[in-house]
Amino acid sequence: MYIAAFHWLPGQYDEDFHRLNAAIDAVARANPGFIGAESWQSADGLRRCASYYWRDLDSLHAFASDPVHLEAKRQYARWYD
Repeated sequence: MYIAAFHWLPGQYDEDFHRLNAAIDAVARANPGFIGAESWQSADGLRRCASYYWRDLDSLHAFASDPVHLEAKRQYARWYD
């Protein structure tokens, strides 16, 4: 099993963020090697983490190279501090 964990400090989210976030989640869940996901935030809400679990490295690579995921990575500075 492989885990991709994303840690961030939230900023201001807009409609583009929510659209891409939902699209990334759909891409992950459509991948046959997707096992599951979980997320948390610190008690003060200043830090967040999302972890995605993958059956194999090929599945993780497919997710990481998906155009929707790459688009979100290009724009992350718009929404995260």
